[in-house]
Amino acid sequence: MASSISTSLNFTLQHSSLTPSLTTRRKISVRCGPRSNRGPLVKGRILSIEAIQAIQALKRAQRTDPTQIEPQISKTLNRLIKADLIAAYKELLRQDLCDLALKVFPFVQSECDVPDLGLYADMVLALTRTGLTQHVDELICGLEKEGKIQCDDDKGLVRLVRALVEGEQVESTVRVYELMKRSGWGSRFEIDEYVAKVLRRGFKRFGKEELADEVDGQLQRLYPVILGKQ
Repeated sequence: MASSISTSLNFTLQHSSLTPSLTTRRKISVRCGPRSNRGPLVKGRILSIEAIQAIQALKRAQRTDPTQIEPQISKTLNRLIKADLIAAYKELLRQDLCDLALKVFPFVQSECDVPDLGLYADMVLALTRTGLTQHVDELICGLEKEGKIQCDDDKGLVRLVRALVEGEQVESTVRVYELMKRSGWGSRFEIDEYVAKVLRRGFKRFGKEELADEVDGQLQRLYPVILGKQ
């Protein structure tokens, strides 16, 4: 009897020494759903029910009957307030639905008193990312038809110029620069140092030495000390 108890005790001790403690913590990676190449949601902006429904209606029309896209745009977007319209536009770009975003873009700009350069930059970046760069020149031609550009919108202007330069959009970069000059950049509006530097580097990369020297001259005139230290 004693031998049986001893054997049972030894087996229990050996078994417990081989079994991991229940309190041992292990890190487990959990993946929810398939991976996606979509970008992150726009920080600080949650899509409204109306914006979500508009996006779904446009995607459904594109999938089932593309001839209904234009009617759906008129039907759904006209009911959105400006903030929801812009949020829906950016969500289409986030999902790389550039074909739809291009059709929505005129409605978005119609809600702006002046061309929103930041929204143009968003479109250029998305078109470059998705390989639809043939539409960039068309987009900038539309901006030219506005007749002027907001030279005092330094943030939007630098985003647009950078998007064009990084996307290797030579002609569109030149067009925007010429439009900037016609709108008073460097005359009525003081040039922004960072915008000028991005343009200068871009023109040098594109082999547009005369334009690069022109921008360089404006920088030298306004920022001689800063430029001399570079």
